[in-house]
Amino acid sequence: LENELPWALFLPLCLCFGPGDSPSRSLVAVMATRRPDSQARFGQSIKGLLTEMVTTCGTDVIAFTKQVLKGSRSSELLGQAAPNMVLQEDAMLHSEDSLRKMAIITTHLQYHVEQSSDLQDQLNHLLK
Repeated sequence: LENELPWALFLPLCLCFGPGDSPSRSLVAVMATRRPDSQARFGQSIKGLLTEMVTTCGTDVIAFTKQVLKGSRSSELLGQAAPNMVLQEDAMLHSEDSLRKMAIITTHLQYHVEQSSDLQDQLNHLLK
């Protein structure tokens, strides 16, 4: 219960203060009725919690900044890679077109080889 006490007292403190506000009378009354040693422990607990929260927040900000920079670098690399990818795509399409043409030429050459073979057979038959 004592470990939870600073949080329980910290939450009303957060709710009572706003920018430029002063503590409410009820909070001042509660603080005044507490013993000095418990007030000191409470203050130290709050300072410790705030320090921990600030440290955690700072760490989170640093991690977030690193992620943003990493994402920025990734975007930059993607921007540089995009034109290369377009060039590669064009080269692939050109290669595909060339392969189709070569397949057609190969088919025609096979047809001519068969015709030549048939003509050679006919010529050999006539010469006998």
